[in-house]
Amino acid sequence: MMHKWLWILFFPLAAQAAGEGAWQASSMGITLNHRGESMSSRPLSPSEPATGLMTLVAWNYKLIGPTPAGLRVRLCTQTRCAEIEGENGTTQAFNGVSAIEPLRFIWEVPGGGRLIPALKVQSNSVIVNYR
Repeated sequence: MMHKWLWILFFPLAAQAAGEGAWQASSMGITLNHRGESMSSRPLSPSEPATGLMTLVAWNYKLIGPTPAGLRVRLCTQTRCAEIEGENGTTQAFNGVSAIEPLRFIWEVPGGGRLIPALKVQSNSVIVNYR
């Protein structure tokens, strides 16, 4: 039983030794007032150099108020975008992209006219795993 706990303690060290890593970043959200416009979050980037390629990316965002019908949310690097569903989840859409590339959320509600109430995003964050 004891060596099972030792394995859990040493696993992060083993992952580091294998050249795997992760970075996390978050930012304040946005307010979108009109349908048919898209708005980007601030870029989310690693605070320290990350060498390797992205593997699994986890996202999380929080809305203030109701989710507008038809809301489209994409998570994008400089070269690739993935549609994401729900306020949190994971994607492997960025497998092979350089781990140093920033990510941004792109918010859009199709149609035209004013959004009532406006789409208010409190915060967005990502955890990028890489190796």
